[in-house]
Amino acid sequence: MKALLPFLRLWHRHPWRLALSLALAILTLLASVGLLTLSGWFLAAASLAGTAGLYSFNYMLPAAGVRGAAIVRTAARYFERLVSHDATFRVLQHLRVFTFSRLIALSPGQLAPFRQGELLNRFVSDVDTLDHLYLRVLSPLAGAFIVIVVVTLGLSYYDLRLALTLGGLMMATLLIVPPLFYRLGQPAGQAITQRRARWRLQLTRWLEGQAELRIYGAEARWRRELDQCEASWQQAQHQQHRLIALAQSLMILLSGVAVCAMLWLGAADPQRVAAFGPLIALFVFCALAAFEALAPVAGAFLHLSQVIASAQRVDEIISQQPDILFPAKPAPSTPGIAIDIASLRFSYPSRPEPVLNGFALSVAAGERIALLGPTGCGKTTLLALLTRAREAQQGEMLLNNVPLAQWDEASLRKRISVVTQRVHLFSQTLRDNLLLAAPAATDDQLAAALRQVGLSALLENEEGLNAWLGEGGRPLSGGELRRLAIARALLHNGDLWLLDEPTEALDAATEQQILTLLQEVTQNKTVIMVTHRLTGLEKMSRICVMDAGRVIEQGSHRELISKRGRYWRLQQRFAL
Repeated sequence: MKALLPFLRLWHRHPWRLALSLALAILTLLASVGLLTLSGWFLAAASLAGTAGLYSFNYMLPAAGVRGAAIVRTAARYFERLVSHDATFRVLQHLRVFTFSRLIALSPGQLAPFRQGELLNRFVSDVDTLDHLYLRVLSPLAGAFIVIVVVTLGLSYYDLRLALTLGGLMMATLLIVPPLFYRLGQPAGQAITQRRARWRLQLTRWLEGQAELRIYGAEARWRRELDQCEASWQQAQHQQHRLIALAQSLMILLSGVAVCAMLWLGAADPQRVAAFGPLIALFVFCALAAFEALAPVAGAFLHLSQVIASAQRVDEIISQQPDILFPAKPAPSTPGIAIDIASLRFSYPSRPEPVLNGFALSVAAGERIALLGPTGCGKTTLLALLTRAREAQQGEMLLNNVPLAQWDEASLRKRISVVTQRVHLFSQTLRDNLLLAAPAATDDQLAAALRQVGLSALLENEEGLNAWLGEGGRPLSGGELRRLAIARALLHNGDLWLLDEPTEALDAATEQQILTLLQEVTQNKTVIMVTHRLTGLEKMSRICVMDAGRVIEQGSHRELISKRGRYWRLQQRFAL
């Protein structure tokens, strides 16, 4: 239950809407009880009055009451659905924003334990499940309690013993049945949440890896595993449906017990029957109607375990404290970016050996550096540390003689333009994906950036910037994705450019074009470019060769060639 507390606090954002929806729900239940109770009494009283009652019995007032209760029930039900769903969707909106704000503040290291698609599943599916917290748990529970109190007080005016008997049966049902079915439904609810998440994760991986699965002949085996996962999910759903049917059957049985109790107590004394008359029918039909208000409660608590399981999965994310904190005070704004790194040490949790070990590097403002080295020597990790995507365990990193940890996030993001190896695109238009880098850019500026990187073909179709890129930018090739990332960097135009394999997946002619463009646009900019390709490095201010987490050679292209060290051997190997 503790897992629900952070989400219950979010309901305070819309107290009036929620209070109004609860009031309408109670009004609907009371109108239903009143309709059936008044109808039962009216029919019984009219039957006993017979023909003689045409002159002595008031038919008009009860008939008007029946019509009024029916109208109130219909109208209250409509507005209750309208208001309750509106309030719930607003709370879910805040919940999504709240969850995403906590998620985006976490470092990649904190998100690493969650497998591909797992974060999306928790952010979408598990958050959706939390809407049951109000619609199926809180609102029915509060409504049933108020109905019990009102019905007991109302019936006590006619007969205290019968009123207390009915109220006691209903209160006992409210206190015993929901916790009972919560216990019974807990395994099924948790299994539904876990198996649904597992099935969606496997489905995502199966869809993304169809090409590889077909090539290696593993598609049939993976599909069998997916079908088995789906079957176990459906089995848990069937188990929950059986419990729902059991809960409904039990409520019908208890309703019958209450009706029999009203009939037995009301008809136990013949003299009482003569005096009581049609009021026995009133109590009987009131018992039937009142137990209808309790009917959703037992089934609602079957969903409570599912809600708690989803809340726990979401809470695993939002309860984490960010490893990397940014100060609120803005960093000093000085032209250019100079970098000083000394004794830097960093290792990943899954790798005991350090990726960077005693790394040191000084880069003057406006200097362009190329980082070379074998895979795993720490080049990409260094860029991640400079953007504070990760935090070094030891060492010092200064930007303009200010420790990196003292830079506020807004200033740091504004001053750095990054082109990563993996280009992230959203299922939005071309314009929207470019505006991520420069929200205030005009369409002309966006088009100019695309033309600079050789993507003018994307503007030639009818849709232009309105072209829908699709999930992950699938209509674009690998080279086009890379150039689109460079176009974003052009639009952002920070003082420090961090380029991770910017010409990967480009043909030779396009590579030369992009390198020439980068040389032009980064004049007076500080550039650190990670690359395995040796093309165009003679135009860099300095080349640093890395190995074992540190710089082992550095100098200009001519100096390193003359030394005949590691860089010269690389040149000979690639015959460049």
